[in-house]
Amino acid sequence: MALSNLADFTAHSGQCYAQHGHSSKFFPPVQLTILSQSTSTWTEDHLHQIALLGAPIEEGTGRRGCVMGPAAYRTAGLREELEALGFDVADLGDAQPDPALDVPEHDPKLKHLRKVAGWTRSLARHAEALAMGPQLPIYMGGDHALALGTLAGHAAAAARIGRPLFVLWLDAHSDFNTFESTVSGNLHGTPLAFACGLPGFDVVMGEPLRHRLDPANLCLLGLRSVDPPERQMIKDLGVTAHDMRAIDETGIARLLAPFLERCAAANGLLHVSLDVDFIDPDIAPAVGTTVPGGVTFREAHLVMEMLHDSGLVTSLDLVELNPFLDDRGRTARLMVDLTASLFGRRIMDRPTRSF
Repeated sequence: MALSNLADFTAHSGQCYAQHGHSSKFFPPVQLTILSQSTSTWTEDHLHQIALLGAPIEEGTGRRGCVMGPAAYRTAGLREELEALGFDVADLGDAQPDPALDVPEHDPKLKHLRKVAGWTRSLARHAEALAMGPQLPIYMGGDHALALGTLAGHAAAAARIGRPLFVLWLDAHSDFNTFESTVSGNLHGTPLAFACGLPGFDVVMGEPLRHRLDPANLCLLGLRSVDPPERQMIKDLGVTAHDMRAIDETGIARLLAPFLERCAAANGLLHVSLDVDFIDPDIAPAVGTTVPGGVTFREAHLVMEMLHDSGLVTSLDLVELNPFLDDRGRTARLMVDLTASLFGRRIMDRPTRSF
């Protein structure tokens, strides 16, 4: 069923769950064969429905422009690319933040706290509803603060379904700052600390986070900018974290494969959060937090192809695209191409393009 807007989906989500329950046929465990020829049957084993939800949030970052991200994905043809792969795609429009009037409007340290809290509450509600329905959601950002909401919503849904949530964080930054440790005050650097239940975040939801992400189920890949407090928290919590040196020395496939194996063995739900700055800025310039030395074009596509082969992905964030900083839409088109690889486009089917 293709739903025309977010209100229709929210109203329908309870009915979908009542009809379908949480049978494993909707998120089947698979036997991974990483580093070999794919035998994936994504289109046979998974539902053919995808929901696109825009999250035009820019308050979490220190630069203007991410508000245009959802429109850029639409202009770059994200829906059309996915439909060409055989999916029924519903564009639910753009979410809007809740008022969050209980949150201070101005904070001496944390920038735009009320607005970010409003976005978090709204996106958490929408993400939980989407996760309980028949469509695989793709959240078109917007800056990475949107993951405060998407992670909270998918953690809540995972708890209801009774399956563990795993998260693959593809980012130059670890985004593991707390409200106390952040130096910049930009809240796009806090989603993972929030999702893992670190203290000090109760103001965001107006209460303690009810469903937390197990740090053991988190993998950070592509790191090259981590603050000292974040580094310590990642170490203390036992988070799997791979920086660019590890990728250079070991290869990205051999680092990703064990995490996917763990997710499959646990019958987990896999949320992928893809930040533009995961990719080297020479080929993906449209991001406000550029860090040299990111993954290459082929490394990024290989990650997406491995995710497709695994059959594990149940939700996706596309974040930090700032069209104001792009070069004739090249970053938006690259992100759309990467998404197409995740959903089954193969090298032999990829059109030749000049960037």
